[in-house]
Amino acid sequence: MDIRKIYTDCGALLEGHFLLSSGNHSNFYLQSAKVLEEPKIAEKLAQALAQEIQKAKLGAETICSPALGGILAGYELARALGVRFIFTERVQGAMVLRRGFSVKEGEKILICEDIITTGGSAMEAKACVESLGAKVVGFASLANRGICERGLKPTHKGACKLPNLPFFALADFNFEMYPPETCPLCQHSKPIKPGSRGN
Repeated sequence: MDIRKIYTDCGALLEGHFLLSSGNHSNFYLQSAKVLEEPKIAEKLAQALAQEIQKAKLGAETICSPALGGILAGYELARALGVRFIFTERVQGAMVLRRGFSVKEGEKILICEDIITTGGSAMEAKACVESLGAKVVGFASLANRGICERGLKPTHKGACKLPNLPFFALADFNFEMYPPETCPLCQHSKPIKPGSRGN
């Protein structure tokens, strides 16, 4: 499956000057919402991701996604795996579990995002469900910005915030990213902030 082609064909691979959730700037942005607006494509991607996860036999009982970007990807993954789906959301800056959702002591949870950059939002969701007694067994995303390492036994370095738990993604998108103070794109334009935390 050519994930880059799918993103391109759906108009989800954007080029310009973007402020990422990590605070860095980039000339490319992945707008997964444009891919996930087509249910058949969303289902196809989730099934491909589910196949990789099933091979690992992690025994995940529930998929949890941080709102808002991860909800569609997480729901479709849960459907493909035949497990429960919940999501966390920010309230006054803190990630919480609301809407009647709950977790059991020791419940095995896989955190799913649409895109993992540094893994910051995924880690907030992890901290939330683990504070309630659940156990996070891994992470998944449709796309990986290439900062974090995919695999069953990843060794994360640098800016990646994920722990060394299994991390599954369909493709790596290794785009240049720049700290705002040294961003060459800023010489020509101001960055825009797309996605769930911006416009």
